[in-house]
Amino acid sequence: MAVPAGPVSTSTDVERVMFEFVDAYNHAFEDAAHDQGMSMAHACVLGRVGTPRGMGELAEELGCDASNITQIVTRLEARSLVQRHPDPADRRFRRIQRTPEGEAVNTAFEDSFAFPRHAVANLTPDEQQQLADLLRKALTPPPA
Repeated sequence: MAVPAGPVSTSTDVERVMFEFVDAYNHAFEDAAHDQGMSMAHACVLGRVGTPRGMGELAEELGCDASNITQIVTRLEARSLVQRHPDPADRRFRRIQRTPEGEAVNTAFEDSFAFPRHAVANLTPDEQQQLADLLRKALTPPPA
């Protein structure tokens, strides 16, 4: 996945640091996925199917077209990392779940994706809680 080299424009130090953090996070995520022979998209989907999930649900959650999810799942299935099962509520739909091999690859991916753990290790427990609170607040949509 191509990641821009920098923000188009930055008007504050916060914006610049946020971009640097997201950029470093994305690079570490991509490296960890590559270590397991996956793309970022494959690692992202594999991480979300620890319990059965519908393809449409995944597409909506990831903000992409259902056909993209189908292609990703087909590639993961070819590696025996996921399986498709009929949805018990509506057999026209398929639910995706990790296989034991997929569990092992996902665990190895999570172990190798150490960026978040290393980043917060620089903070005291109180600072970690404060950061989590501030990020939650920043992600909250403004009132209408």
